[in-house]
Amino acid sequence: MNKSGGLTEVRRIGRRVEALVRRARRSNRLAFAALLLLSVAFAAFSLAWPTHVPAAVLIIPLLLGGLLLRFRQLVALTLITLTFGSFVVMSQPSSLPKMGFVLVLGVVGWIVITSAKVRSQLGVPGTRGESMLMELRDTLTAQGELPDLPAGWRAEAAIRSAGGSTFSGDFVVSTTRADVLEVALVDVSGKGIDAGTRALLLSGAFGGLLGVVPVEEFLPSANRYMRRQDWDDDFATVVHVVVDLKTGDFDVRTAGHPPAIQFDAWSGRWQTRDADGPLLGLMEAPEFEANHGQLKPGDALFLYSDGMVETPLRDIGRGTDRLAGHAERLVAQGFEGGAAELVAAAGGPGDDSAIVIIHRTARG
Repeated sequence: MNKSGGLTEVRRIGRRVEALVRRARRSNRLAFAALLLLSVAFAAFSLAWPTHVPAAVLIIPLLLGGLLLRFRQLVALTLITLTFGSFVVMSQPSSLPKMGFVLVLGVVGWIVITSAKVRSQLGVPGTRGESMLMELRDTLTAQGELPDLPAGWRAEAAIRSAGGSTFSGDFVVSTTRADVLEVALVDVSGKGIDAGTRALLLSGAFGGLLGVVPVEEFLPSANRYMRRQDWDDDFATVVHVVVDLKTGDFDVRTAGHPPAIQFDAWSGRWQTRDADGPLLGLMEAPEFEANHGQLKPGDALFLYSDGMVETPLRDIGRGTDRLAGHAERLVAQGFEGGAAELVAAAGGPGDDSAIVIIHRTARG
């Protein structure tokens, strides 16, 4: 057989194995029967050829069962495998260790069952729970992607979670309609994985509100939604900006969030766009003021979370000046790729960090 034919055969076998694994994940009964037969086969081979097939191979069905089976099926497989293993070991010569192997096999079974019990509380066996979390994470990431903008405009966002987790308490939702861009940067109380579940819930709700309710009703509607959740001490901060892509006029509204900052290309100065507003979820009927401005060609607007500017040793005012200093270095490159650079340079290591840059390019 030539090399190309061998590779083709290997790929064919790989596809068949993947198909069997997918079928096993969908059919728990099939997986249980297959693993039970595998345990019987390993026990028989170990009895027939003890020097070539050690009894330790019986651990393999247990580990696979922890990935594929439901809790009760896994318990049954563990007991049966432990019985087979004990019989195989006791049938071997007396010079080989016996009790130690049975104890190790029992401990492995206990570890696998304990892990499966936690997953069974979700009602999803094996690795399906992890798959669901990955899908939720991908959903949150996809919702944070900014829409395509017309010529003369560019927007980009970057988020970094505390501790390197893929879940973050900061998220971005955005939409465009009739030459109007709406962006909301939200910071949920907590950080990393602790805030990730609430961020997933709120990202779907806030993304549904954005572009549906009038712009001045977005924050009040989001506040009413959070109040209905009846969370104890949890809250969220939001900066919400609406930009007219024809004229460059914009409105900024904040709910307990650090203010937006604007770069004026004509003067080279940075201006804070502050708009007073209380945290979401704490008051029954708060009011949110708007800060009006205009983005001229070359100007840029920055939205950011407190992880970008605030640390235990630095207040928000000094942090905002520091962020503007880092952003000043990006003016020459038209702020392209600036979101990721700023998160890496200015983001706090112990808190979630997020930034959105809306730039009206001079050429446009």
